[in-house]
Amino acid sequence: MKAVPERPEAPDPPASLPTRVARSSTSIRMLAVIALGTLLYLAHAVVIPVVLAILFALILTAPVEALHRFRIPRIVTALALLLAILGLLSGAIDWLSAPAEKWWDSAPQTLRTIERKLQPVSKLVNKVEQLTDRAGHLNPSTQQPTPQRPAASTPSEGNVAAEVFATTRTAIVSTLTTTILALFLLAGGPPLLARLTAAAAKDLEVSNVLTVIDAVRSEVSRYYASIALINLGLGAATFVVMMLLGMPNPLLWGVIAAVLNFVPYVGSATTLLLLLIVAFVSFDNVARVLAVGASYLALTTLEGQLIQPLVVGRRLELNPIIVFLALWFGGWFWGIAGIVIAVPSLVALKVIAQHSDNGEALIQFLSPNDDGAVKTLTARAGQSIRKIQRRRVTE
Repeated sequence: MKAVPERPEAPDPPASLPTRVARSSTSIRMLAVIALGTLLYLAHAVVIPVVLAILFALILTAPVEALHRFRIPRIVTALALLLAILGLLSGAIDWLSAPAEKWWDSAPQTLRTIERKLQPVSKLVNKVEQLTDRAGHLNPSTQQPTPQRPAASTPSEGNVAAEVFATTRTAIVSTLTTTILALFLLAGGPPLLARLTAAAAKDLEVSNVLTVIDAVRSEVSRYYASIALINLGLGAATFVVMMLLGMPNPLLWGVIAAVLNFVPYVGSATTLLLLLIVAFVSFDNVARVLAVGASYLALTTLEGQLIQPLVVGRRLELNPIIVFLALWFGGWFWGIAGIVIAVPSLVALKVIAQHSDNGEALIQFLSPNDDGAVKTLTARAGQSIRKIQRRRVTE
């Protein structure tokens, strides 16, 4: 009998197929992140008011929920808080307008004072430039003709008025949008956020989403309440020290120090620069100028290295490098609004990681370089979840 030839067996699938699938999924995720970032960057005029409203709702949720336990409607408390904040902001702007106008009117005299005090430095710079010009005349071949700069065009009054009107209109619309949306979020409370989040993420249970949202709301509001108390103390200390040193408008510098300190690093550096400039203009003695800068540096060092770690605690401490990079990226991405949103976004991300089963790597990435603190974060996360669940049951 004639032997039947055997059919060749099908070749085995390549061993690198799972790797290719993983790489393709990673590439798709990266493209999705890039597309989302581009959309957020281009649509910043629409997205920024929404994000700020969510941030304000997270910060103000503690007093709203506390009064809601006493049968006070959320809408009443939220409306009263937002009206109080708007009133304080308008009063602060009106109060600061007088010193700002005074400084603006005295700007020419201030510039002449700075020019007079910097005259020795300008003479030294002129001598260096003269030596450089003489060295250039010794070797004519290295000289290059200086290009002529085109005359700068001065903007017309109509264009300036149109820009001012457009900026004012955008600011008013953004403020109204942020206020109204924050009012709705505060009036809706945790159930509203849970329904919205559960509708967007159908794979998650509503109870789990509500637990995470409650944790983020609680921790972010507690964080900002602690930071607000610390900044009030820093502002009061700055007011007292500047008054003792003879600085003009010491109350103004105390308010500026308290407000700008909400932005880590950038705020304190800006306050220090302003204090040095004003001290340089106001005082003829270099020692007094250095005393102003050194005293404010001492206050900020005491606040950042001792008081804030004790009040805020290690649970919400963040890596300084990550905070600085987030501030830089937020400022580049969304300007001032990005700087304001950067730190609370990191705090919320860390809280979410603490309540996630696979969030240890992210916790270690966001936390300072302290092994003992990182090891205790995961254990505390379970305790906080149980506390939130018990509180929900009692409510």
